[in-house]
Amino acid sequence: HPIFFYLFLVYKRNIYHPRDKVIAVHVPEYHKLQNSPWYKRGFSHEAVITADADNLSEVFKEESGRIQKNVDTIKKRLDDAGLPDAEVKIIAGKPGEAIVHASQEEQAHLIVTGTRGLGTIRRTLVGSVSDYVLHHANVPVLICRHKSH
Repeated sequence: HPIFFYLFLVYKRNIYHPRDKVIAVHVPEYHKLQNSPWYKRGFSHEAVITADADNLSEVFKEESGRIQKNVDTIKKRLDDAGLPDAEVKIIAGKPGEAIVHASQEEQAHLIVTGTRGLGTIRRTLVGSVSDYVLHHANVPVLICRHKSH
C-alpha cells in the first residue's frame, strides 16, 4: 500500500535522527483463520478439538506465508525510505491496542501512523486505528494522510 512508503518518507525527511530506533508494528489480519467455522465459535476447547488438524495446520501455514510476505514488503518500503536498520515487529490483536501496547513496551517517544481514509459513516461505525491510537497513547502521535485519501 502506498501509505507505508509515504509514512516512512514523512518520518525520514522531517523527524528522523540517526540515533533513533525505528520499529514498524505490523498487526496482521488472519483472513482464512477468521473465516473458518470453528473460529466463530470463540476458540473454545471443543471447537479446537473438532477442527481437522491437517486443515488447521494448512491454514496456519498459509497465513504465516502471507504475513511473511507483508513483513518483507514493509522491510523493503523501510529500506526504500532510507531506514534500513528499522525493525518490524509482528503483534496479534486489534491494531490500535497492539500499536499502543508496543509503544509502551518499547518505551517509544513518538508514534507515526497513517490513515486509510475511511468514510465518515464507516469510521463512526467501526472506528479507526489512528483515532484509537491518538486517544489512548501516552506519547505524541503523528497521523499522516496520503494525498490519495
